[in-house]
Amino acid sequence: MNNLCSDIGYTSIHKWGEQLCGDRVEIVEQGENSTVVVLADGMGSGVKANILSSLTSKIISTMMAANMSIEDCVSTIAATLPVCAVRQVAYSTFTIIHIIDNEEAEIIQYDNPLLILLRDGKFVEIPKTGNEIEGKMIYRSRIKLQENDFLFTMSDGTIHAGVGQSLNFGWQRPEIIKFLEMMYDPSYTAKTYSTLLVEECNHLYGGHPGDDTTVACVKIRNRQQVNLMIGPPSDRKDVNKMQALFHSKEGKHIVCGGTTSTITSEYLKKPMIADLDYLDPEIPPIAKIEGVDLVTEGVITISKVVDYAKDFLQDNESYTEWGYKRDGASLIARMLFEEATDINFFVGRAVNPAHQNPNLPISFNIKMRLVEELSECLKAMGKRIKVSYF
Repeated sequence: MNNLCSDIGYTSIHKWGEQLCGDRVEIVEQGENSTVVVLADGMGSGVKANILSSLTSKIISTMMAANMSIEDCVSTIAATLPVCAVRQVAYSTFTIIHIIDNEEAEIIQYDNPLLILLRDGKFVEIPKTGNEIEGKMIYRSRIKLQENDFLFTMSDGTIHAGVGQSLNFGWQRPEIIKFLEMMYDPSYTAKTYSTLLVEECNHLYGGHPGDDTTVACVKIRNRQQVNLMIGPPSDRKDVNKMQALFHSKEGKHIVCGGTTSTITSEYLKKPMIADLDYLDPEIPPIAKIEGVDLVTEGVITISKVVDYAKDFLQDNESYTEWGYKRDGASLIARMLFEEATDINFFVGRAVNPAHQNPNLPISFNIKMRLVEELSECLKAMGKRIKVSYF
């Protein structure tokens, strides 16, 4: 059993003037350590393309996860896709990345731009073999994976970026590879890296994309645990138990909330020192306690982290904020979104008297609701989450 895991993220923009994207990414878990990722690009754009790509990605990902052959997948698609009344064909390109035990990848490609592998920040050519299935030339590859491998698959909107505008012949594959190598940072999440590439495509299109553009990225990384504690326990007798369990966990430790950090300081017998080096008008300042990686305020800070998490799962536009700022919410976001694969929440159920003021727009259960929302967002990012209440 290895310690590797897959971080999977994707970003799409749809053709200017269309309401729906004609590209589709489907991710299906196959057991604990194996995953099927499918990117499909339906012919044309708009509703028709969306239907074609949705059917293709769903059929392939479901059948591949059930260990059915690519031949069966392709013949099923050919028999299922609705035929276009104008063109008299049913057509969707696709790329399949089948991650096996997080140490091997089977890659199957049909008519999308060829997959790009970055290893330690440098492009690596993947050997492939081609064979014809149902009249379609399908390329297959099988590679061993290692830590900090990034695999990029994309729709042809990427290579068409800038055609007739900033570039005569679009954004060619060698230039895309150069861009990815230039932007390489091993700390990037798959979502962030895919967003950077799609944003550059949008820039080349002049903000008016001439085609649906999607990039899906798979990052291979080691598992890393982060522990977050917020709120004191409902029963004061459980203070030492909660603290002991929290500090016994491997990985980084985050403490949120004024009362919680005071209790932690007393438990560790270490002073809490306010850190006023970086002040943000929206987020309360952080503090330092020896033995804890990050100490922040509670509800306001976590509420901002939840906002960042929701945006991360959508357009990831706020990355320019949390990716670089040094306030408590941004630091938590970087630890949870980028560093962590496994997150343990230690949540105290004690009622904060400050939250009982009827003049404050804070409900009794806001802390619980924020933790639940954040947990759901982190699960959607592919993190393993455990929540313990005290």
